[in-house]
Amino acid sequence: MLGSMGFLANSALAIGATGVGSLTYGLVEAQAFKVRELDLALLPAGSESIRVLHISDLHITPAQTRKINWVKSLAELEPDFVVGTGDFLAHQLAVPAVVEAMNELLDIPGAYVLGSNDYFAPTIKNPFMYFNKKREIRAEGTALPTSDLVDELNDAGWLDLNNKQSTAVINGVKIHFRGTDDPHINKDDYSAVAGAFDSDAFAFGVTHAPYRRVLQSFETDNADLVLAGHTHGGQICIPFYGALVTNCDLPQGQAKGFSTFGESEMPMHVSAGVGTSPFAQVRIACRPEATLITLNAKTN
Repeated sequence: MLGSMGFLANSALAIGATGVGSLTYGLVEAQAFKVRELDLALLPAGSESIRVLHISDLHITPAQTRKINWVKSLAELEPDFVVGTGDFLAHQLAVPAVVEAMNELLDIPGAYVLGSNDYFAPTIKNPFMYFNKKREIRAEGTALPTSDLVDELNDAGWLDLNNKQSTAVINGVKIHFRGTDDPHINKDDYSAVAGAFDSDAFAFGVTHAPYRRVLQSFETDNADLVLAGHTHGGQICIPFYGALVTNCDLPQGQAKGFSTFGESEMPMHVSAGVGTSPFAQVRIACRPEATLITLNAKTN
């Protein structure tokens, strides 16, 4: 009996140590920011290349100096265009911190959509709730200064794509941008922008949460590329397996990176994001990231 009790005690200690070790590693990895590079041959033949910086899910709070400085450094990549796919904020006083982090990026042409955490402050949540795909998603919480964030981005000349569309010419290529507000809290209204993209333009879709209903709408209208965020890449993943959840109805295998959607195999990139909720500042097997996407001309 004493031997059994000793075995159980040692097992409990081992499990506890493993848990502490995993948590410690997760806290460290959440600060291990990286830039991922992706080359896509999607532009019309003969087009000049376009370097697009895709940032998402910054979840910035005023005290996150390391993250703020890293986001600042992204301007050194010298992108031609920046796309932000939402969840810039994570605190009521975060707008000045976001502007500080993105100061030089805001001097570069860009476009953005918002995420739920740009409207409502994050709250403590049971992590197991994310496994319930049928749970009700509610738009609730302490209101954040969304209008201040929007004013800063608009004043910088970035395109507001929240259920809106616009065109721009980048390196001689006409781009027709179209986006939705956050589908996660049902603020998306694709009908406001639905219809054929300009026939002489590259069709570029942007949304925060890659719900299938929105992706299907982009596919129906023949988008050439869609960028999204929201999933955090699963945030806590199993090595050599991947994400356990996506926090939307996208399959786990598409939680981050480049993939295709639907019968037309519409190109899509989902960012694993830069930040986390301030109440769950861990990442495991899913480093925080921004992606530099180089759009090249098609070869055939």
